[in-house]
Amino acid sequence: MKVLNDFSNIFKRYDLHVEKSGTAKAVSKDPILQDIAKFVVEGEEEGIVPAVQKALETKSPIDVINDALIAGMNEVSRLWEEGVYFLPQVILSSDAMNAGIAECEKKMGKSMDRKGKVVTHTAEGDIHDIGQVIVNALLNANGFQVIDLGADVPVDKVVAACKEHQPSMVTGTALMTTTMSAFPKIAHQLKKAGLDIPFICGGGAVCEEYVTEYELGIWGKEASQAPGMAEDALAGETWQSMRSKWNG
Repeated sequence: MKVLNDFSNIFKRYDLHVEKSGTAKAVSKDPILQDIAKFVVEGEEEGIVPAVQKALETKSPIDVINDALIAGMNEVSRLWEEGVYFLPQVILSSDAMNAGIAECEKKMGKSMDRKGKVVTHTAEGDIHDIGQVIVNALLNANGFQVIDLGADVPVDKVVAACKEHQPSMVTGTALMTTTMSAFPKIAHQLKKAGLDIPFICGGGAVCEEYVTEYELGIWGKEASQAPGMAEDALAGETWQSMRSKWNG
């Protein structure tokens, strides 16, 4: 009988040992902007602040945001979609990007302009917000203002936030079948309030058949779809047209 005595691969953190060499693409020909983008891709929050400060001596805050910070986060999104990056890398990169944006906003003296608002939440009774965290990071990276309600959010609070902020889209995440029942309740109240907002519902417990049973509902199969869906909603597409497009 062969005895297993090498446990190195069993307990190996593959998200930390993936060979990154050659996987991240350059996003700028400008070495200063590329250095900042690299800090985003590598999730180096401490290093990115002095790099951004130095860049702001010769470059506009908007150029640094668009051509380095957001461009770098878009590269992170690509790596995540391809299975090269995992949740820890996405969160670290998002934190680095936000730290860089904060420096640019100091220089501008105001917050950066955002495309539109998206309300995000994890369903009432559910504390598993990993999917929402990824969605928030990707939406932020693509220039949207995220109204993050957090986890275990009551139905009435989601509806109230939509009334207050008038977002172009709202998202909900649920990991458990016992919590996704909040979604049709939210959709019903939004309709009752006259808010025909595309409502993207996703998470481990959620399936297309369930979400498309109620009005406003659109199934979000992958978190990576969120920016594209938000662009559609911002462009004025109805929830019906978006459902046809994304849940064909």
